[in-house]
Amino acid sequence: KKAREGKLPNFTGIDSTYEPPLNPEVIIRTAEMTPEEAAEHIIGILKTRGNI
Repeated sequence: KKAREGKLPNFTGIDSTYEPPLNPEVIIRTAEMTPEEAAEHIIGILKTRGNI
C-alpha cells in the first residue's frame, strides 16, 4: 500500500522494474513442478552447499 502511495520509492514491481539476474545460482521452474517439489529442490541445493 505504501509503495503504491509513493511512500516507498524504487519498489520493485511498482515504480521500479524487475531485473532478472544474468547468472542465477538457482533456477526454479515453477510451471514444471509443484510447490512441494520446488521446496525440496531448494532444500537439496542448500544441503549440497552446506548452508543447512
